[in-house]
Amino acid sequence: MKPLLKFFVIPAGWLLLALAAVAAEAPSGDTPAIRQQLVQTILSSGADQQKLLGGLSETGSKLVGEVLLSWSRGGVYLYPASDGSQVPVLLEDSQDATGKARAIRISDGQFLKDNAGKELRFGDSELTTADTDMRLRSTIRQTLDTLDLSSPDMDTRWSAVTKLGNSQKPMYVPILQARLAKESDATVKRAIQEGVASLQLNDHDPAAQITAIKQLQALNSIGNLQTLQKLAADQKSDPQVAKAARQAVDSIQSHIWWVNFFGTLFRGLSLGSILLVVALGLAITFGLMGVINMAHGEMIAIGAYTSYVVQNLFGTGFAFSINLPFSILGKQLGFGLSLPGLNATGWFYQSYFLFVLPMSFLTAALAGLVLERAVIQFLYRRPLESLLATWGVSLVMQQLFRMVFGANNVQVNSPTWLLGHCSLNDISFGYNRLFVIGFAILIVLGTWLLLTKTPLGLLIRAVMQNRSMASCMGVRTTRVNMMTFAFGSGLAGLAGAFLSQIGNVGPSLGQSYIVDSFMTVVVGGMGSIIGTVYSALGIGISDQVLQQLLGSPVLGKIIVLTCIIFFLQWKPGGLFPVRGRSLD
Repeated sequence: MKPLLKFFVIPAGWLLLALAAVAAEAPSGDTPAIRQQLVQTILSSGADQQKLLGGLSETGSKLVGEVLLSWSRGGVYLYPASDGSQVPVLLEDSQDATGKARAIRISDGQFLKDNAGKELRFGDSELTTADTDMRLRSTIRQTLDTLDLSSPDMDTRWSAVTKLGNSQKPMYVPILQARLAKESDATVKRAIQEGVASLQLNDHDPAAQITAIKQLQALNSIGNLQTLQKLAADQKSDPQVAKAARQAVDSIQSHIWWVNFFGTLFRGLSLGSILLVVALGLAITFGLMGVINMAHGEMIAIGAYTSYVVQNLFGTGFAFSINLPFSILGKQLGFGLSLPGLNATGWFYQSYFLFVLPMSFLTAALAGLVLERAVIQFLYRRPLESLLATWGVSLVMQQLFRMVFGANNVQVNSPTWLLGHCSLNDISFGYNRLFVIGFAILIVLGTWLLLTKTPLGLLIRAVMQNRSMASCMGVRTTRVNMMTFAFGSGLAGLAGAFLSQIGNVGPSLGQSYIVDSFMTVVVGGMGSIIGTVYSALGIGISDQVLQQLLGSPVLGKIIVLTCIIFFLQWKPGGLFPVRGRSLD
């Protein structure tokens, strides 16, 4: 126990120390020093006041932003103290029945009280407003614009830099340049460089304009492409400036082409991974077992609906009721189920998808086991009958989905850690798609290990190659069939869990992928795992590339299907045809 305890306690201790260090380094937005600086700024005048306002912009304090915004709108008041001094205050938003509100001292954030300790209330006209003029209001607005540049939050700083860079006000150039020397985040630094160059495009000096254009070209500034195009086409522009602008436009457009190219490859890879997870279960049931399972799409839907149910169980709960079209003694028959929810919040609720993955596999595997015992076991080596029977089962299951969950689609919300994206050189990578790609790799690796490195995999391969010989050798082919079909169905359930994070879940969800799944398995080679991988990725990437080139999703799919037909005429066994000793 001690080594195990040490394994968890020591990392936890380091984590707490790191969090404490971050908290200690984070600048506070509500400190006595900042409050005193605000009071001094409000009570000062002239050049001193302008200088103090410039110093407030370096604090990055949220409190400073709130006070300065109120000041610019006439919301800061001066209360005459008993010693003759002026106390800057803010009036509380809520008012009493007489229209008066409590006053909050800016110096300490406490309510203003009299000598007896009673809170004082004032109306707007009972206090003197802190004076502002046009020049002061302009300086306050400039301070508010630059205040977020010193924010401890990176996203806030980035938004502030972008706002100033798009303002077309050259007066912000020295402010951004000064901030560049202090900035530590690479993303914000790049935004500052881009913002400074964007503002310098309006400079009257051609040399400064050319320097800014070259900077934007080096940064591959897609946001300034339209501005550069106008500058290149402007007849009044300096010839050297126009030439530099045209070169920058060509360079940025080339960058956009490569961004779209690699973005298309990533989308194709993610689509191929989804198709791979969907088709992998079918590669087991159809490729290895030879069963044409038209209900494979409904196994996908079971996994997706499992995600919906688990999500509700982590929330308020799940309930359904079904009224049967039968009645006894005038009373309609029906049944229902109501499961209470955990009412989870925070990180525990956001972890629901980690529970979805094993549950979707187990639920779909159990459904596949029931289907194999009830229908499939009587239809081995009878492909036409298995096709018709499982097609009928799929229709029954779709109707059950409609009765339990309704005919409309249901929404499965993605956890926060699967939302958003990251960018690399302007190429966007969605977290949910990255997760699918990574998990698809794990599923393929796990399936390969199961089939090649375990006793169960040896039995599966033996039964599928020659069922009669395996039975004569004492292999329980019935049990192997059950486990193999259940495993293939479980993989389909995992695919449904992934698809629930990309789109809505409905009764006909699986039917949208059943044709693509069969196509992927046939092209890859019947029963070949590696062939299914190559086929899924090839079809997914080809589909996305053709859609990008042709600008038509339908035409792209038609061309892909046509190419598959010609390929199968050339290689009917697919990319990796499986060779066995059995001729049946």
